[in-house]
Amino acid sequence: MRTELDRRMDDTIAGLTAAGGMLATGGVERWGTTLPMIAAAPPSLPAYFAHYCTQHRDLEFLVAGEERLTFGAVYTAADRVARALVGRGIGRGDRVGIAARNSPSWIVTYMAVLMAGGVATLLNGWWQAEELAAAIADVDCALIVADGPRAARLAQIPGLTTPVVAIDDTLPLDQATAPLLTGEAGDLPQVGPDDLATILFTSGSTGQSKGALSDHRAVIAGTFSFLSQALTMLTISTQDGVAPPTQHVTLLTIPLFHVTAEVPVFLQSFAIGRRLVIIPKWDAREAMRLIERERVTYFIGVPLMSFEILNHPDRGDYDLSSVSDFGAGGAPRPVEHVRRIDAEMGGPAPLIGYGLTETNAVGTGNWRSNYIAKPDSCGRPSKPLVEVAILDDAGTHLAQGQRGEIGIRSIANFRGYWNRPAATEAAFTADGFFRSGDIGYLDADGYLFIVDRKKDIIIRGGENISCQEVEAALYTHPAVKEAAVFGLADERLGEVPVAVVHLDADVGEEALRTYLADHIAAFKVPTRIWIADAPLPRLGTEKIDKVGLKAAYRALAVAA
Repeated sequence: MRTELDRRMDDTIAGLTAAGGMLATGGVERWGTTLPMIAAAPPSLPAYFAHYCTQHRDLEFLVAGEERLTFGAVYTAADRVARALVGRGIGRGDRVGIAARNSPSWIVTYMAVLMAGGVATLLNGWWQAEELAAAIADVDCALIVADGPRAARLAQIPGLTTPVVAIDDTLPLDQATAPLLTGEAGDLPQVGPDDLATILFTSGSTGQSKGALSDHRAVIAGTFSFLSQALTMLTISTQDGVAPPTQHVTLLTIPLFHVTAEVPVFLQSFAIGRRLVIIPKWDAREAMRLIERERVTYFIGVPLMSFEILNHPDRGDYDLSSVSDFGAGGAPRPVEHVRRIDAEMGGPAPLIGYGLTETNAVGTGNWRSNYIAKPDSCGRPSKPLVEVAILDDAGTHLAQGQRGEIGIRSIANFRGYWNRPAATEAAFTADGFFRSGDIGYLDADGYLFIVDRKKDIIIRGGENISCQEVEAALYTHPAVKEAAVFGLADERLGEVPVAVVHLDADVGEEALRTYLADHIAAFKVPTRIWIADAPLPRLGTEKIDKVGLKAAYRALAVAA
């Protein structure tokens, strides 16, 4: 049965999106149907930056250590870098890689690439040299902007011909971006909704990261989808007598190369004039200190982060009362964590969202009391843009209550995988639903429940890991004859990668882990590697019996 909060949310979003409303909807033809979009949304990200940075010019936008920057100052810096990029020859559609940790210079570089007409290509900052090399070659980057540690890794790539501009993001913004300002400034192009905007990399079941390409219309639509949810909840809170804050404030806890940090956190902040407080490396105590100092109003991270705050022995020493919601994305929250946040945090409500890189993070949301009532659900499709369907292998829509692959359709969906037409075609049904690779069902109230994954991936603290990629790295070791990688439940991280290997030489577990650390990002390295004396069991198809291995070794881990 529809809850009272459901009713209020539905009524509020209906008013906001009606003709004459703040978020009145129009339509765009796709997949043989008319998909809704926010009519008032700017046509491109450069237009979006210009509009809201002018509107919020004097408000603080970024806090990084002792540096505090207004929207106006950030936009001025981005405009200067964008013109310099055009002067370097960056033009419409050129891929510019960003390989750096979160910082004001990352944000300015992202804005500048888009304002110059380029495609912001978000390289995973945890990747090692081999992983960076594969992604850069795949999308044929014209330029890479890297901070010190990433520039050092790029220098290890044999024969790298892509120019790299190294920046020192520990310096104040103007000094950090100075290496980008060499040469003459060029004129900025007009960028439209169909121009290419971003490439983010996915860790799918194929063992190789794919570049998910979005145009400006899709990224803007994703941003406004989150904005519509935020305005809905703000309206309801105001009706309940809760005055809105003087300025919304959030911690930037997730790497900006992840879609959750990029769209709902970073990009949405322009429209609502929100201050972003950058925490360079996750630390629960530092997060609580910054929440208290900056009066953070909204917290979002992977479930691990709110779990660590909830369980921190010093939580009582910090005033966290400014936070209205503890949001999470990237991985499911255990039911007990949801209930404990509600019971023990002293007021802030839990919420969770479900979306993917390919959907620009939009999908579903489960809010406040609804989340308490259904803590194992990721919520209802986000109005007004999102449709969710449950699909069989042929793409046929299944009835309510039946289990199948979760499909998401909206104008915010990505355009396709870079230079992979077959993978792009396979990713969509004939009527335009993106195949998520997750298995779930919809209950009678329209709430989505995820019960399994179709793709062979592990989600470690919100970070996707391809089992095949880790197996491929293991097979490059000369002693490894057979390998199987799978996930093991972990209370803190949700699940962690583990492996079973059969060797033809005497190599220990730690030696294998050390070897892997030189080839793949640290979060992908198995936390445990079991060494099997006999060849791994196989199915009649001669494939390794991974299901049987999972059951056997998970039982061993539980027994231990």
